[in-house]
Amino acid sequence: MLCRRPAPTIFAATIAAAVVILPWATANSPGGGDDPRADDTLLAAQPLTGLSGGVTIREVTQDTPFSMVALTGEDLTGTSARVRAKRADGSWGPWYDAETIETVVSADSTADDATSPGMSPGMSPGTSRGTSRGTRGTDPVFVGTTTSVQIAVTRPAGAAATPPMAEPPSSTPTKPGLGYIPATTEQPFTQNISAVLITPPQAPVDSQWTPPAAITAPGQAPNIITRAQWGAGASQRCGNPVYDNGVKAVVVHHTAGSNDYSPQDSPAIMQAAYAYHTRMLGWCDIAYNAVVDKYGQVFEGRAGGITKPVVGAHTGGFNRNTWGVAMIGDFEDAPPPPVQLRTVGRLIGWRLAMDRVDSHGTVTLTSAGSRFTHFPRGTTPTLPTIFTHRDVGNTECPGDAAYAAMDHIRDIASRFNNPPGPEDLAASLEGGAIWAQWQGMGGMTSVLGAPTSPEAAAAASARYATFDKGAVYWSPNTGAEPVTGAIYEAWASLGYERGALGLPTSKEIQEPQWIVQNFQHGTLNFDRQNSTVTRVIDGVAQQLPPPSPSGPPVQLERFSRPINPADAA
Repeated sequence: MLCRRPAPTIFAATIAAAVVILPWATANSPGGGDDPRADDTLLAAQPLTGLSGGVTIREVTQDTPFSMVALTGEDLTGTSARVRAKRADGSWGPWYDAETIETVVSADSTADDATSPGMSPGMSPGTSRGTSRGTRGTDPVFVGTTTSVQIAVTRPAGAAATPPMAEPPSSTPTKPGLGYIPATTEQPFTQNISAVLITPPQAPVDSQWTPPAAITAPGQAPNIITRAQWGAGASQRCGNPVYDNGVKAVVVHHTAGSNDYSPQDSPAIMQAAYAYHTRMLGWCDIAYNAVVDKYGQVFEGRAGGITKPVVGAHTGGFNRNTWGVAMIGDFEDAPPPPVQLRTVGRLIGWRLAMDRVDSHGTVTLTSAGSRFTHFPRGTTPTLPTIFTHRDVGNTECPGDAAYAAMDHIRDIASRFNNPPGPEDLAASLEGGAIWAQWQGMGGMTSVLGAPTSPEAAAAASARYATFDKGAVYWSPNTGAEPVTGAIYEAWASLGYERGALGLPTSKEIQEPQWIVQNFQHGTLNFDRQNSTVTRVIDGVAQQLPPPSPSGPPVQLERFSRPINPADAA
């Protein structure tokens, strides 16, 4: 889960919802602890034989379904790879880049010199596994569940062909019927370039993902999924956490790789990457302190406590007194979805508030040097308190599109302790059909004015949000339509969407004498001359009484109480 240098191909999908339920989370898991579930992640290596200079495509098949793919080898210098998966219907999915991490883990690795790009992001002082032979690998690429992938490997011109597959050592038994040799730390395939097929444990069959109905309350962090809940295995981690004397700044990253994943896939991505990093590449833990997916799910990263100043290994030269947050996805060209940006901003605001750090402030940090930063050892650059990997490192991370959103992230973080204002409410709507309708009408300067509530559930499958001068209602059958002014007040007095008219199916229609709006079961007609409203259902017209001086009745808000993040970590 490293930031990478080249600009990759983007496959983006967005959704306008924040997340409160993780399908893999177990109700009885202790907060912040480790769970053996990720130890059951299956890693299998298949040597890729006959790879010489230029581009070679190999198809790799396995009886056991897998969902992530990486490449390993002793020397991947100048080597790049792309991966695509076979779908259930036999067609091939899109190509995804698998960027090489040129990792050499040595006994004297430190949190600052064993980090991306080019080194293990999972090391901290004294935690090297001592993999002296220097297994190198690529970022693991999520491809979705499959049993077959094609891997296009590009090697330097004149590169010697990789040798044929050797007989497995007698001490490494094969599992009958699997068609591959399980990879182990003791007997890695170091003489070949190998495809590593990663199969995380299956999620419970009755799991489901449910978006929340409200924004997070002031001063409250997003729901944080602990290591135990996403399934970090206790036996995979080595060494003990190292702590700083506080957090002075936050560094924002992206993981690169595919953007094409579902909310239920995210824990599998976490487990697979964690198992691959620790068991195949010999690292000791995940580099980042927290990881956020494109649906707003927040995963506890590095062990040691989400509320504590754990030294990570995410930013070469600048791991001290910083806290690393990675966004799952590649944001070189495609911007992070609104819910991901909003969640990252609130998460950072929450973490910096613990150490009384101004989200719009600056900080002076001392570089630890290394070839992964352009600041020599001992220099003291002044940086924003929320900066990115590329600000100090030799990398494009977190991508151009994410970098362009940094001021927005800082603004969200700075408002962490404030009651939600119009900007926060607008951000909570962003990306949905109600937001699109409001924006199309002019946003804050529209006839609706500023939002006064987050999106909430109405009758059946309908959703709505209120504004200074009206509301917008949406359903799968009617789309998103605004209601304002006297027609809104009249419709509200009749029971909103639960009344005889149902939901609006059009905007206001301007006629010389009337303003008309259509609903599922009739119309409301505002008489310009007399300022009266007439309801028409099945051709029967009824003039409605004047609206109440106190305004329309309050629509019952159906908000779920936000869940506090795990404090036991």
